[in-house]
Amino acid sequence: MNRPYEPYPPPVIQESTDPERLRNLRTFTHILYALYAVYWLTGGLTGLVAIILNYVKRGDAIGTPYEDHFNWQIRTFWWALLGHVIGFALILIGVGFLILAAVSIWTLYRIIKGWLFLYEKKTIEPRAWF
Repeated sequence: MNRPYEPYPPPVIQESTDPERLRNLRTFTHILYALYAVYWLTGGLTGLVAIILNYVKRGDAIGTPYEDHFNWQIRTFWWALLGHVIGFALILIGVGFLILAAVSIWTLYRIIKGWLFLYEKKTIEPRAWF
């Protein structure tokens, strides 16, 4: 009765020592960063594809060095979406363009930073703003 909070369903911690699995997950994470990087060119379509793939494959990344990259990408998407919505809502009063520019620069920064960390095989703090 007095057990600490346990999430439902309980997370599945998978063994992360399989080199083939890690290599595939690393390649997949590179592909996700590429999809996020070109979202400006596709009107956001590749960003939508990337976020869906992030959620579908998130369980596979648990317990691996790529788990933080998945969380980083997911947080980047949702915060950028919120910023874009606010920016578009405020375009009529002129400040929306500044917000959209700031959100775009912030999103690009996070994509580049995350991708560089992945390239260098570093983990990343997913809750960091910058």
